[in-house]
Amino acid sequence: MIRRSLVCLSLLAVAVFTSRDVLGAESEETQAATKAFHQLIDSEWQWTLRNDPEFASWLGDHRYDDRWQDLSSEAIQSRHEYRKSVLVDLAQIDSTRLSKQDRVSYELFRGQHQDAVDAFRFGWHLVPLTQRDGIQDAGSLASSLRFETVKDYEAWNARLDRFPEYMDQTLALMQEGVDRRIVHARVVMTRLPAQIRQQIVEDPTRSLFYKPFREMPDAISIEKQDELKAGGEALIRRRIVPAYTKMLRFFEDVYLPACFEKAGVGQIPHGKEFYALRARQFTTTDLTPPQIHDIGLREVQRIRGEMEQVMRTVGFEGSFAAFLEHLRNDPKFYYNDPNELLAEYKAICRRIDPQLPKMFGRLPRRPYQLESIPEHLAPDTTTAYYRPPSADGGRNGTYFVNLYRPETRPKYEMEVLSVHEAVPGHHLQIALAQELEGIPEFRRYGGYTAFIEGWGLYSERLGYELGLYQDPYSQFGQLTYDMWRAVRLVVDTGIHDQRWSRQRAIDFFAANAAKSMHDIENEIDRYIAWPGQALAYKIGQLRILELRQKAEKELGDRFDLRAFHDTILGQGAVTLHVLDGIVEDWIAERKVKE
Repeated sequence: MIRRSLVCLSLLAVAVFTSRDVLGAESEETQAATKAFHQLIDSEWQWTLRNDPEFASWLGDHRYDDRWQDLSSEAIQSRHEYRKSVLVDLAQIDSTRLSKQDRVSYELFRGQHQDAVDAFRFGWHLVPLTQRDGIQDAGSLASSLRFETVKDYEAWNARLDRFPEYMDQTLALMQEGVDRRIVHARVVMTRLPAQIRQQIVEDPTRSLFYKPFREMPDAISIEKQDELKAGGEALIRRRIVPAYTKMLRFFEDVYLPACFEKAGVGQIPHGKEFYALRARQFTTTDLTPPQIHDIGLREVQRIRGEMEQVMRTVGFEGSFAAFLEHLRNDPKFYYNDPNELLAEYKAICRRIDPQLPKMFGRLPRRPYQLESIPEHLAPDTTTAYYRPPSADGGRNGTYFVNLYRPETRPKYEMEVLSVHEAVPGHHLQIALAQELEGIPEFRRYGGYTAFIEGWGLYSERLGYELGLYQDPYSQFGQLTYDMWRAVRLVVDTGIHDQRWSRQRAIDFFAANAAKSMHDIENEIDRYIAWPGQALAYKIGQLRILELRQKAEKELGDRFDLRAFHDTILGQGAVTLHVLDGIVEDWIAERKVKE
């Protein structure tokens, strides 16, 4: 899973594209269309950075480090109108005049803006936070930023000074959500008060917002350091803490009581229609929720058979349910010490890294690092997630692992988890995309969940070819993760389309996967708060597997796995429809060459 929502990035605009195809003997019409397209996407990219300062800062563009995104209703409506105008401008460009690469960019660009426009009327922007992400965790932005100069610190303090307005706008959105009955389920929102309280500190130096001041560069004089620290402490005391105190009062007195007693986005106005749209957008297919539900049931049945075979291999005598309980409760499958857990994650990554050249012709230049999930987030989040590198080179990719309650983190899941979140999963794919040349920046720094998470899940299967899963319990761990994503198809559609209760979803999950109950409950609550996102993983994986099988069948002995992987990853994270065309073209080219 990607911590900085790449689903959000996929709805952003694009940057200037190279003009290598507009030279030579092209017609004036072709040159005009190409120029107009490049100008449009360049202008839109700059608009995006101005309108989403946190995203710009996260990327490494420091022009807007002193401000937060404008969340006023007027600004949100203005951004919606702007995206509609972009679609009008785009329609004036004759895409048939563009190069093949530009036509792909045109299709992706148009689709992203159309998705944003189509979704706007459902008002989901009125739920600006979840139990996993939102303004209650705004201080964590500091962990993604560069603090090297006095200007960096002054910009951070300016951000702190503007925080109360940002908070007021967020609370106004939530109030409108209450008024329009566009809210979350209460069961997931009950996690928020504890998170908010962590921001209400008596000692400003214990605030997340104070993190940049704990270690300051020697290039800044001691006198200036003291001045900046004093300013930061005063702002946290006068601006940040009162804002969160106000949020806590609003949340407990107004918002939480207004939240739905039951789970499911189907309860909001036009919720069933909204969920169908989310399913199409997250999977980048035309599959309906009932179709996705049926695919999930079939996958659950298939994987269950493979899991039962492993159970027989290890000689377990008892039912499948008993075997799952054995895996959840036997102490031999867990560490008690979080430091031991972290050390084993590091050892697994060291085993994987040297094997990658066997399967990939191109590897990313940017490294990744392993860190523990921040303590204030760990109890309410999943087992691990990945944070991509920054665009300016100042931040490497980071594989975050959850060390909270190590006795609930199974050893047999550690290999498959590392393959997904680090390499050859998220880090390899995302870092490579950022290093691609000749494609727009939205394809380098954004993408589609179905591709990104589909690749991560496909990578889990590659663990066998990388020499992992030698232990049958680790094999069961890989199957558990595959089952986990199949279960998602069933429970996500069950909750949001078929009105399943939270408990029914938990029971279905627990009956089919060996994950701990703590993880299962966190996962189900994630699906409740983030409708449709969980559908992308398995749908994307199945499509990549289908494309590999197609290539192997049509090319036979001429199939080259390294070349296939380089082809899959060579255009950035695209829609599954575009990926189909890329692989079909590659197969045809290989046939001609041979």
